[in-house]
Amino acid sequence: MSTAPQSLSLEARLEALLFVSPEPVTARRLAQALEVPLKEVEAALTRLATALEGRGIRLERHRERWQLVSAPEAGPLVERFLGLEATSRLTQAALETLAIIAYRQPITRPQVDAIRGVNSDGVLRSLLSKGLIEEVGRAEGPGRPILYGTTALFLELFGLPSLDALPPLEEDEGEAQPETDLLKT
Repeated sequence: MSTAPQSLSLEARLEALLFVSPEPVTARRLAQALEVPLKEVEAALTRLATALEGRGIRLERHRERWQLVSAPEAGPLVERFLGLEATSRLTQAALETLAIIAYRQPITRPQVDAIRGVNSDGVLRSLLSKGLIEEVGRAEGPGRPILYGTTALFLELFGLPSLDALPPLEEDEGEAQPETDLLKT
């Protein structure tokens, strides 16, 4: 028998658990904690995410894990309120590498190097230390190189609900665009 008050809706109970969770959590773990069937929890999470659209907090899903986050649009306000300063900006190399990983994940360092044309060890270490990418496994093949993917923090900082929200890549027309054109939004 669940110890949570049954007077609270399933969405409210999920919201309470997600609020206190220090990290993203799976629907299965939430279902176990609430002693509710997984399908009911998944449906309630979807309803809760919809209910929070346009609010100051959002419920986001990344790699089958759910987390409450502040609305991306409120980022500057939250930063100012907390007295946070952007202490480190991403370099052009870091942004380039992050974009490659976001669009091609899971991807190995040698694959990133081949696309960029330069060694990416330092940039990958920096992105790992900032929590924007993570090791997501090992590739089959010689040396079993590490596979990298983006994190929930990446989605949060870039204001993306999921990787599906990344803008589509333009088809390569056989000609590289000048760097200034790549910076236009």
